[in-house]
Amino acid sequence: MSHTGFIKISHVISGLVAVLVGYTGSVAIIFQAAEVVGATQAQANSWMLVLGLGMGISGILLSLWYKIPILTAWSTPGAALLVVSLDGVSIEQATGAFLFCAALLTLSGLTGWFAKISHLIPDALASAMLAGILFRFGQSIFPALQENTVLVAGMCLTYLFGRQFLPRYTIPVVLLVGIALCWLLGLFPETISLSLTLAKPVFVAPVFTVSVLLGTGLPLFIVTMTGQNMPGVVALKAAGYTPPVSASLTVTGLTSLLLAPFGGFAFNLAAITAAICAGPEADENPETRYKAALMAGLFYCLVGLFGATVISLFLLAPKALVVTIAGLALLGTIANSLSHALASPQRDAALVTFMTTVSGISFFGIGAPLWGLLFGVLASIALRQRHG
Repeated sequence: MSHTGFIKISHVISGLVAVLVGYTGSVAIIFQAAEVVGATQAQANSWMLVLGLGMGISGILLSLWYKIPILTAWSTPGAALLVVSLDGVSIEQATGAFLFCAALLTLSGLTGWFAKISHLIPDALASAMLAGILFRFGQSIFPALQENTVLVAGMCLTYLFGRQFLPRYTIPVVLLVGIALCWLLGLFPETISLSLTLAKPVFVAPVFTVSVLLGTGLPLFIVTMTGQNMPGVVALKAAGYTPPVSASLTVTGLTSLLLAPFGGFAFNLAAITAAICAGPEADENPETRYKAALMAGLFYCLVGLFGATVISLFLLAPKALVVTIAGLALLGTIANSLSHALASPQRDAALVTFMTTVSGISFFGIGAPLWGLLFGVLASIALRQRHG
């Protein structure tokens, strides 16, 4: 009976914070990508509609089936790549590249090769990589404190008070205090005019051009696997779960195939937002944390349906409020991941992974998390030989 029962307020808030972080972190990049390929307003709205529904439905299906907090996401590094690589490419050619990438993602899930690789990653290095990815979220509280001292200090003091007296409801209380302070300090815009209209899907017939498939489709697949799916697997492993890697890749790959013609360029396992729903702040019981992922999925669907309307609301929230709530919500996960990594016999290699990931370096278009993992594995092998 461990999986039955009700939805807690912590599930709702964790789901909401995950969606808030998911959108505010990269929605501007999606708009840029749509702009580069010359998408119309209706096509841009279609992108936001299918991205929201794709993340929501695939995440709900996986979380319900496996009873694990599995969040899916659009490919943020993929979106950044699109902004750079789609210059001079038509939206039809871009859609062809999206479908090509989706086919490769689905094959990765069906063949199971990616799952085999992910099982080879030592747990200490996985935890160090996750801590490194999330570190900038925790760190971003302090520049926000400098810029908006009253708001952020008030939220941080509430967090300390909450941890002491209301440990289960700390993040919800911090969010409420943050919103109240924003209102009192006049940080919300005075006039907010929103028209609540449902977004409609707009079909774009794909055109397959070899140069675009190889120049955009293939790199989109590579950055989605290395920059999103690998950290996504790591986030769940570090939280103590055994992620169904191949099934997740198959579901997100098929979602990408179905929605690519409407602007769903690439779906994958979430890493940062997954950490919010898979951590102790979401639920003290690991067996029922999947309900936080269900709530996130529901919010993603709602945001998708109202497309541009809700996104404008997200963008109205002061940046300091968003970065502080995200940082505070992830503090527990950062602490757990770091302590697990440094308590291991492989702590020197784990430290290499952590430092590399935090550094934000990039070679050959591949980001710091994968290099962190690679350097950590090399350090682990070298140190093992030395001790041997």
